[in-house]
Order: sequence, then C-alpha cells, then structure tokens
Amino acid sequence: MALSKKQHTSTDQQAVLDAQLLLWHHTIGYVKSMALKAALDLRIPDAVHQHGGSATLPQIVTKVTLHPSKIPCLRRLMRVLTLTGVFSVVHDGAGDEPVYGLTPASRLLVSSGRLNVTPFLTLMLGTVFVSSFFDLGEWFGHELPDPSPFKLAHGRHIWDLADHDASFGKLFDDGMVADSSFIMDVVVKECSDVFQGISSLVDVAGGLGGATQTIAKAFPHVECSVLDLPHVVANAPTDTNVKYIAGDMFESIPSANAVFLKWILHDWGDAECVKILKNCKKAIASQGGKVVILDMVVGAGSSDEKHVETQILFDLFMMFINGAERDELEWKKIIFEAGFSSYKIIPVLGVRSIIEVYP
Repeated sequence: MALSKKQHTSTDQQAVLDAQLLLWHHTIGYVKSMALKAALDLRIPDAVHQHGGSATLPQIVTKVTLHPSKIPCLRRLMRVLTLTGVFSVVHDGAGDEPVYGLTPASRLLVSSGRLNVTPFLTLMLGTVFVSSFFDLGEWFGHELPDPSPFKLAHGRHIWDLADHDASFGKLFDDGMVADSSFIMDVVVKECSDVFQGISSLVDVAGGLGGATQTIAKAFPHVECSVLDLPHVVANAPTDTNVKYIAGDMFESIPSANAVFLKWILHDWGDAECVKILKNCKKAIASQGGKVVILDMVVGAGSSDEKHVETQILFDLFMMFINGAERDELEWKKIIFEAGFSSYKIIPVLGVRSIIEVYP
C-alpha cells in the first residue's frame, strides 16, 4: 500500500530523530565510563559486598564517603550502573527501597576478591589515559611515528612518564599486575596444554614476573625465567625460583624451550615486532620449541556484538601509544616475515587469545 504524503513526512522525521539518537548515544557514551570510575572511586562494590552481596541505598551510604546532599545523586548513579549491568537491582514493591546486588562484573571489582581488576580499570579510566584522546583529530595531522597521542597530550612517552612520576608509575604498575593476575589465572586453567611438554620458558619483558610465577607454580616441571631491562630486573623479588635476566628483547633473548610474549607485541609496529620475533626464533632454535603469544586477535572468538566491538575499540585505544591490535592476516604477516613456518590461534581468553608459533 502506498504511503500518504503525511505518512512519508512522519517516516522521514522518525529517521532524522533516530539519527540524532545515534549521535547522542555516541556523544554521551563516555558518561558510562565515568559512572564506572565513580563507582570505583567510591568503592561501591566493596560496600555492597560488605552487606553480603546485596544492599539498599541507605546501606551503601553507610560504607561510602559522600555528602548527605548527594544521596539522590547516588541513586541516579546506581540507575546507570544497573542499566549497564555493573550491578543488579530488585524492586520488592511500591515504595520499598530497591536492593542492589553484585553481578559477575562487579564481583571482579571487590578489593578483597581473588580476581580484582579494579587497579587496571582505574588506570584505564584515569585522567592520564583518557586525556590522551582529547586531541585525536589533531594527532591525525602528524606524520608517524611521533608524537603518539599520549606524548602529544603529556609531552613524554608513557614509559618515561612512569619513570619520572612516582604516582603514575605506581598506578601503571598496579594496573598491569592486576590484569596479568586476572588473565594468567584463566590461562593456567584453560590453556594448560600449552605448557605441557616444555621444560624451560622465558617470559620476554615480563616485568617483576607475576605471570611467570603463576606459570611456575602451576607447572613446576617448567624452568621459568624473566627477561627485562636492567632497571626493572634490579627490583625483582628474590624469594622465588623464577630466574631474572637483565637484557633487551631487541638485542637477544635467552635460549629456552618456549618463549612467552604476554601483551607485548601490540605496543609495537610491524618492523619492531618482526625483530622481536626473529630473536624469539633464535632463542628456541636449539630447543625445538615454540613461541607462546598472549594477545588479541581481532575477529577471533565469539561473534557476539559486544565481543567484536570491544576488540575493535581496543585496537583504536592502542593508537594512544602508536600500538595496534591485529587480525589474523596481520599476525600471519609478521609471523611468517620473522621466518616461522606455522601458527595456531586458541581463542579461549575472552577478547584475547593464545597464539602458538612454530619454527
């Protein structure tokens, strides 16, 4: 049936309103991130946890620090956090206080929890990281590689700032440790086959060795070591069986049955990655081993919209230090260019994957 002129006009106006809605949704999307940051700053997950995992607003107020005049504002904050799935909410009846509960997501934000990702999210949501994107449009006018969006915003590379600003350095280290602890707990449970049949492993740029110590504890038959820069290794723990080696992954990597690269290659361009991978290949040459990469493979894993969107957003996010997340074709390019013969992607780590690379 043909539409009348009035119906045509109505349809056109609805399309315009839908377009405006889309743009508004994007424009104020950052408010969701800032609502999550406020929840972390106020320690709302801890407050709910301390009441047994569910709490009314008056109960939450007894555990958080805020001015009494802000209680209605807290209710509005919780409405956003429940709508977005950070907390659950149950309305028992008319006039009753809603009861807020922990979800699988907010359980990861409880400070006493075994898996606590709060330090990593605090880093990601902090002013230093977020402000790196304020002038992204201006950054597109500069020739690669310098300045990165981070350096454009702060005048230093991220590692330089971490070295010179103690508070940011601690925030950065705490965030990396929290993320490493979370993902490695999953790795040793879901990817145990990766570590079977190897006798020695070197964690390249492994920092203070949190990931390596998790591997060493779960697989005591593997002789584990960490390679990192001298000033990092100087602060390494001494009460561990993990061996620490001062060095530079761009120069050489100690010989081992397996080389482990966790969340490293996305920091670098293709040329640097190929150089690192070539050194990895030399390290396993006499051992007949493999390289184990823990990183993101864009497009791997679930086809769920949130999964795919998170991978694509993280790829754009990594531009803040001129890094990148890679899809399978991009991984294949640098792997083969480094002289390896084959690889296998194991997408069992949420948006991240294990990539086994063979000489």
